[in-house]
Amino acid sequence: MDDCCAPHTPGGYDREFGDRFARRLARDYDRNGLTPTARRMVDFVSRGGVEGATVLEVGGGIGDIQLELLKRGAAKATNLELSGAYESEARRMLRNAGLLARAERVLGVDLAATPDAVDPADIVVLNRVVCCYPDYVRLLGAAADHARRAIVFSHPPRNWFTRTGVAVVNSWCRMVGHEYRAFAHSPAEMVAVLESHGLVPRYRHTERVWCIVGAERA
Repeated sequence: MDDCCAPHTPGGYDREFGDRFARRLARDYDRNGLTPTARRMVDFVSRGGVEGATVLEVGGGIGDIQLELLKRGAAKATNLELSGAYESEARRMLRNAGLLARAERVLGVDLAATPDAVDPADIVVLNRVVCCYPDYVRLLGAAADHARRAIVFSHPPRNWFTRTGVAVVNSWCRMVGHEYRAFAHSPAEMVAVLESHGLVPRYRHTERVWCIVGAERA
């Protein structure tokens, strides 16, 4: 669960997701490209084409998903991030691809808390983010309201293995005084949030560690 869970204050995010973590993610992307989960998410929002589309990603880290969507023709990508540790690698990757001018990285904005801080986009992406946030209703509701065309998010399956792992991680974090927390929200209830905001589920995929939900504007 170490890739999906985080503390609930910006300073805590920097503590848990530091420079070493960002460099590891960037190194993996440089060598292997997108993870299978990220690739499926990109493929979903790209069906029918993304030429000229705007992209908003919540917690996009090093920005690999945005980078791939820009390469496929998206006009602009905006990333909201609560940890500053990703910025150096993210900008390096954008610069090397010649895409720095079409990307905006916004640090310190919590979409659920301040939804008016960022404009809507055609496509909204949340990869390994919902399991880090306690109030999934506010987060997914705000994300859905920002999606003009489609939204895609990933989450861990809510089974005994995941719930046990979350409990162990959270117990350890409390014991050592870390703010880091994990959540295994109800998949059905998360989808219901999207539906209540006018989005229709069109794609679902279950992997060993991650599940993917894609929805489009009705």
